[in-house]
Amino acid sequence: MQITVLYEDNHLIAVNKPPGWLVQGDATGDRTLADWVKAYIKDRYNKPGDVFLGIVHRIDRPVSGVVVFARTSKALERMNALFRDREVEKNYLAVVETRPDPIVGNLVHYLVKDESRNIVKGYDKIPKGVKDTKKAELSYELIGELGTKRLLLVKPLTGRPHQIRVQLSKIGCPIRGDVKYGFDQPNRDASIHLHCRSLSFVHPVSKQPVTITGDPPDEQIWRLFTLE
Repeated sequence: MQITVLYEDNHLIAVNKPPGWLVQGDATGDRTLADWVKAYIKDRYNKPGDVFLGIVHRIDRPVSGVVVFARTSKALERMNALFRDREVEKNYLAVVETRPDPIVGNLVHYLVKDESRNIVKGYDKIPKGVKDTKKAELSYELIGELGTKRLLLVKPLTGRPHQIRVQLSKIGCPIRGDVKYGFDQPNRDASIHLHCRSLSFVHPVSKQPVTITGDPPDEQIWRLFTLE
């Protein structure tokens, strides 16, 4: 599956991640998006030796969409601060099959990750006696509807592992294909219909506003909806 470079300058590079790719390495040893980007930079700019590439953020393996990397240590430090200080606007698209009620809302949950099973549990209130609880906040809006399929625009305020997947599942709207969080059947390619549509922030060096947008995968489910 083709990887598209969406943005690049001397400090940052952003690509449109296909579902199924890891952003950085894990125990599987599979080739990662970071590996691909390093090879791209090395080839495009004829770089000798190792290529510096900083991991700024991650999206889950079955999720597609915009991923930004830092090409310099200065950019990495400043982008990390932007994400930490919630100064990056993140817009996701999710396809679900249950109509949310209400159709526009804000969600707050408390998440606990089971590292051994790589699964996150969400609670409406802080659970008693549980350590390492993380508060998760997002807003959502129903922006498209066709038959049994609904398209949601989701804007996470926080950046917790599996956050959107868990929180939509908690309101009875699991993401299409996401059997880990309550959908009834997997997608054939093990993807889920969650896509990071855009990231907006102030460039860490030039201080100019930047919005990076990536199209969802070219498949029928996404093509059902007209996206701006």
